[in-house]
Amino acid sequence: MLEHGDVLLTWQLFRDPTGRHPFPMPARRIGDHRKAYLTYEGPLTGDRGAVRRVEEGTVEVYSASADAYTFALIGRQLAGKFTLLRTPDGDWLLGSAEPQ
Repeated sequence: MLEHGDVLLTWQLFRDPTGRHPFPMPARRIGDHRKAYLTYEGPLTGDRGAVRRVEEGTVEVYSASADAYTFALIGRQLAGKFTLLRTPDGDWLLGSAEPQ
């Protein structure tokens, strides 16, 4: 989730970004959320799964457009510069903006 004005821009990740999974990794853009969701963890309505918070910290957004975001995360487990890029087919990729 990236804070943007009064909402949280939200992507679903299919792998734990704090683990040993290589970047880039697929992400799916889902609907914006209220800021109250920053602290929510638990079931989703309609038997659609659950929200599990894997990290908390701060974010500094360097650039933002409809197709790309560049930002820095400063968290307990995940820190550094990252990108979210929309692919030509409309999917998204979360990548590291720093050399690996």
